[in-house]
Amino acid sequence: MAAGWLVAASSVAFSLVYFSEIKGVARDLLGLQAASGARTTTANRSNRDVQLMPSAARGRTVEIRAGAYGHHHARVEINGRSVAAMVDTGASIVALSWDDAERAGLYIRDGDYTHRVNTANGLARIAPVMLDRVSIGDITVRNVPAAVSEPGKLNTSLLGMSFLSRLQRVDMRSGVLVLQE
Repeated sequence: MAAGWLVAASSVAFSLVYFSEIKGVARDLLGLQAASGARTTTANRSNRDVQLMPSAARGRTVEIRAGAYGHHHARVEINGRSVAAMVDTGASIVALSWDDAERAGLYIRDGDYTHRVNTANGLARIAPVMLDRVSIGDITVRNVPAAVSEPGKLNTSLLGMSFLSRLQRVDMRSGVLVLQE
């Protein structure tokens, strides 16, 4: 009987000490958003549906709702300059269109296209680059390997795994992509 009371008392003490962590895990498992402290920003292409939820215990979080055809589009800052991109877990690296690279202050010459890659659209030449800083909402990753496509070969820049793999969490729930630094 005393062992039962000891287990019960230990459970209550554990719950009190780790209440906020337990609440966060339960919220994540149930797919609920934080009730307070959340602020909405316009970080995706349609200027809606992106939630930034900074939390000291859980890090900075960005949520992106799926847009047309189930894709997740967002406004991303590349080296401090705004670029529209599609979040793509199937892309090995951040892939910038030639126009977006120029918009981000990267000027690529024909001789810079030193690699060939297989894409969904076939074989393409790319110019490998290192991005000083890639940000989405309050999340920032530095020194991100990327590639710039030849002019006219890529319509939408892709936020690929060279950025996403450096985050603490990349998760999908009910059409909402959750990124956590």
